Amino acid sequence: MSFLFPSFLWGLLAISVPIAIHIFNFRRTKRIFFTNVAFLKAVETQTRSIRKIKHWLVMTARILAIACLVFAFAQPFLPGKSDASVNRKGITSLYLDNSFSMQNESNSKRYLDIATNRLNELLGLFKNATSLQLVTNDFSAQEQGLYPAEKIRDRFTTIGLSHTPRTLEQVYKRQENLVSKHQNGGKNQFFWFSDFQKSTTGDLSKLKTDSLNQLFLVPVQAVAEKNIFVDSVWLNTPFIRELQNNILFVKVSNSGSGDAKKVVLKLSLDNTQSSTASVNVPANGSALAKFNFNLKGKGYKQGKVTFDDFPVTFDNDYYFVLNASPLIRILHIYGQKYAGNYIDNVYANDSLFALQSYTAQNVDPGLIKNSDMVLLEGVEQPSGMLAAEIQDFVKKGGSLTIIPPAVPNTGSYTSLVQNLGVNGLNTEKTANREMIAIAAPDRNNPFFSDVFEESIRQEINLNLPEASPAWNWNSAGQILLSLRSGQPYLSQISSGKGKIYLFAAPLIPEFGSMAQHAIFVPIMYKMAALSVRAQRTAFTFDENPIALTVNNESQNSVYKLRRNKTEVIPVQKIVGNQLLLEIPQGDQTGNGLDAGYFELIKDNKVEQLLALNHNNGESKLDYYTPTELRNIFSGQKNVQVFDKIDDDAFAQEFQQQNLGTSLWKYFLYAALFFLLVEIVLIRLMK
Repeated sequence: MSFLFPSFLWGLLAISVPIAIHIFNFRRTKRIFFTNVAFLKAVETQTRSIRKIKHWLVMTARILAIACLVFAFAQPFLPGKSDASVNRKGITSLYLDNSFSMQNESNSKRYLDIATNRLNELLGLFKNATSLQLVTNDFSAQEQGLYPAEKIRDRFTTIGLSHTPRTLEQVYKRQENLVSKHQNGGKNQFFWFSDFQKSTTGDLSKLKTDSLNQLFLVPVQAVAEKNIFVDSVWLNTPFIRELQNNILFVKVSNSGSGDAKKVVLKLSLDNTQSSTASVNVPANGSALAKFNFNLKGKGYKQGKVTFDDFPVTFDNDYYFVLNASPLIRILHIYGQKYAGNYIDNVYANDSLFALQSYTAQNVDPGLIKNSDMVLLEGVEQPSGMLAAEIQDFVKKGGSLTIIPPAVPNTGSYTSLVQNLGVNGLNTEKTANREMIAIAAPDRNNPFFSDVFEESIRQEINLNLPEASPAWNWNSAGQILLSLRSGQPYLSQISSGKGKIYLFAAPLIPEFGSMAQHAIFVPIMYKMAALSVRAQRTAFTFDENPIALTVNNESQNSVYKLRRNKTEVIPVQKIVGNQLLLEIPQGDQTGNGLDAGYFELIKDNKVEQLLALNHNNGESKLDYYTPTELRNIFSGQKNVQVFDKIDDDAFAQEFQQQNLGTSLWKYFLYAALFFLLVEIVLIRLMK
C-alpha cells in the first residue's frame, strides 16, 4: 500500500491524545459518607473492573477512528498493474486532437465527440487535481495555464475543429515547453487522444520522449473509409481571355478502400454554377474531370468545385481564383527606330497590353523584372548590365523575344544566349543574302492552335512571307517557323523557368515581308499571351511562405489579408518583385482562418484575390493501429498504448493499470464505524 500524501501520516501523533486521557483520569472524585461501607466496597470492586474494560475499549475505538481518519487524508492506494504508474503530484497535460480528420464518424458519433467523452471520464479520476492542462491543435494562449478538472470540462464546449494539423513531435514539444514553465524537472504525465492519422502525425520513429515523463496514447479505433477530395486544379493554358472557351482540369482523389461511383462535381464561377462533370474514382486512386467554361469581364473571378461526400465534409469545397485577361506587360528595347513601328502597331493599340518602349542606351534595367516579356529589336550589342538582367529575368520565368539588327554583334549575342541554351550563333554573310520563302508551319503545334481559322487550317498551300536571315543558329528548342531551305526562322527555346523567341531576320523590308504579312500579328499576340506566367489558382494554409508577384514595392509596404470582417496582417517580406507572406497558423488570429477567398489589401485598396484551402493531408484517412503504435514505441518503456477508446470501461481500466485502487473511502468509512462503536460503548455499557 502506498500513500498519495504521506505527510499527513504525521497526524498519527494525534492518537496520543486519547491515550493520555485514558491514562490520566482528569475527572474529580466526590466523597460520600456511609454508616456501613462493607457492602459498598464489594460493589465498588465489581464496578471498577467493568469500568476498566469499558475504558480500554473506548480508547481503542478512538485510536482506530483517528488512525483511519489520518489514513483517509493521506489517500492510500494499491499500486497499479503497470510499471509506468501515474505520479498524481505531477502535472497532467492532455492533448485533444481536433483536426479535421476527427470529423469522421463511428456508430454515428464523431471521433472528436468520442475522444471528448473518454477524456471527460478520465478527468473524473483527477477531480481533486489542480495541475491539469489541455492542449489542442489551436496552440492558443489559454492552454498555457494549469486548471482544475472542472475548468478543463468547461473548455470542451468551446473546442471546434481546427484547420491546422500538428505533427505529434510538435505536440510533444508544446506540452514539454508548457509544463517546464510551471515545474522544473519532476515526473509528469502526457495524454494523447487522437485518431493518429498517418499523413499528419509525422515520423513517429524519430520521436524521443523524456523517460521521466509518462506518455499515454489513447487512439480512436478509426477505420479507413471512403473520402473524396480535390487534389489539384489547373488550366490548359496559362493565359485566359474573356468570352473565349477555356478548359479547367480537376484531379479528384479517393483515400478509402472502396470505389466511388458517379461522383458529381459542380463548377461555380462568381457564385454561379457554370458546369458539371461526373467521375468514377477508384479506391486509393484518382480521376480527372474536365470543365469547359468562358468568362465575362476582366479581372479576378472566384471559382469553386463542390461535391457531396459524407461524413467527412470539410474538404467537399475547393476554392480557386482565375485572373481573366490580365494586363500583359511588355518592355520594348530597340537599337534603331524603324519607320514601320511594327511593334508599336501590334501592342500599343490593344488595352490588353501595357507597352513601354526605350532605346538600349536609355532603358532602366530595373524595369525588366517587372515585365512579362522583354523584346529586343535591332539592338546591335546588349550591354553587360542589360545582358545580366535579361538572363536573370528569363531564368526566373520571363519571356525574351530577340529580333536581330541588320548587322548584329554575334560575339555579344553569343555570350547572352549561350547561357540561355542557344548555341552556334553565326552571322550570315551579306554577299550570300537572298529572299527565301517561309515554309508552312505545323498547324498541329499547340502554338498555332488558335492562330489559324478552321477554314485556313484545311488549306494545303498558304501564301507565307519571305525572309533573308541575318544570322543562324544550331537547332535548339522548338522550331515554330522555318525557311524552305530548312534553316530556322523562329524558334522557341525553354531556359530555366522562362522562354526565348529567336527571330532569324529583322522586321524591316530589306530582310523580308514578315511584318507586313497577316500572320505577323497573331504570332506576336501568341508570344505575348504565352509570356504570362502560369498563375497559381490556389494556395494551402501550410504553404508558408506563399510568394506573390508585386510591382515597384518598397520595403516599408504593408499588406493585409481580409476575408469578410476578418482582417489580419501576416508576417511579410519583399524580395525584389516577390511578396512573401506567412499565413497565420492555429489560433494566432483569435478565431483562426477558414478556407475561402482572401483579398490582399494595401492602403485600403484590393491588389489581388487569393484562394486558400486546407491541406489535403487531412483528407487521407489512413490511421496507425494500436499494434503499429506499440511497435514504433517498443523501445520506450514510459510509453503506454491503449487498445480501445470507445470502451465504456476505459477510465476503470486506466485506473487499475496506472492509478491503482484508491482506498481512502474505505478508511473514511472505517473511521465513522469506530466513532459509532465509541458511542455505543459509552451509551450501552454501564
